[in-house]
Amino acid sequence: MSVFNIFLTIHIIGGTFGLLAGTYISIAKKGDKWHKLVGKIFAISMLGAGFCSFVLATLHRNDFLFVVGVFTIYMVSTGWRYLYLKDIANGQKPLPIDWIIMGFMALGALVFAYMGIQLALEKAPFALVFLFFTQRSVSFIIKDFKIYRGQIDTKNYWLTNHFQRMMGAYIASLTAFLVVNAPVQTSIIPWLLPAAILTPLVIKWSKKYKVPLNKVAV
Repeated sequence: MSVFNIFLTIHIIGGTFGLLAGTYISIAKKGDKWHKLVGKIFAISMLGAGFCSFVLATLHRNDFLFVVGVFTIYMVSTGWRYLYLKDIANGQKPLPIDWIIMGFMALGALVFAYMGIQLALEKAPFALVFLFFTQRSVSFIIKDFKIYRGQIDTKNYWLTNHFQRMMGAYIASLTAFLVVNAPVQTSIIPWLLPAAILTPLVIKWSKKYKVPLNKVAV
């Protein structure tokens, strides 16, 4: 078996476990032991799938795998890290790995933007996909930068960001599944449909459970 096929196999297995685990987490009770256990399975599976996507896209250029891989690695990594960054408001400092992850995504966003601009100049519909991922990446990077510098306006910022990032990774995995299995590979609908449906729900949940700094969580 070639190196490419080895990474492809790991990617498929990781993506499958990640999609199943993410679906369970999305609909099951939050915070109990099963949520934590399945959440670890989801995170490890998605990191594996994302890393393999990045390697596969490097071995044989594939813009689809590159975008999904970079975005997934970033979303899962920061979502996991926020569980350990609960006291920034009290002086806790992010670790070097947190800044490295941010830099990794910043470079990825530049590549996304370059791809999107190229396609836009060619008047290709897929420019919307790359520009969408560019916008989302930059938005999350700015939010991370502000939080790491102590600019926090939410008491449970770590919880809302954990949820948003893990759901972002789940959206990426669902997007990948739909794109790969779409009957028409040239359509941009599978690329944008999961985000169009789930992003408003993520925003609604985040607002519902957001606790301002001047209030006490119950």
